[in-house]
Amino acid sequence: MMRLYPLMLIAIFIAPQTTSNNKRPAPQLYRRYCVSCHGSDGRAQGSKGKFSHARDFTDAKWQDEVTDERIFNSIMNGRSVRGNMPSFANKLNQKEVESLVDFVRRFRG
Repeated sequence: MMRLYPLMLIAIFIAPQTTSNNKRPAPQLYRRYCVSCHGSDGRAQGSKGKFSHARDFTDAKWQDEVTDERIFNSIMNGRSVRGNMPSFANKLNQKEVESLVDFVRRFRG
């Protein structure tokens, strides 16, 4: 039984590193989960984006006012204040969402 403890400790410390290394690139994630509403150019001008009141990521005023934390929380938890954005907490890990936040910042006009 005592021999299992070192193996368990190794598994505990290695597992989180393995999952964080499996991060998918932000452009791939954006195409998969965001383009249908926000558009490939981030302007949310498609019919689905307009219907759901998706945010225009190129809006400089919005980019200046919104925090990275709020963007992160919107992706993880969804939003229903202005429109209807689903939660992606069950599809994306923390590192992936952080990379999407950085990706959204690149749309600033």
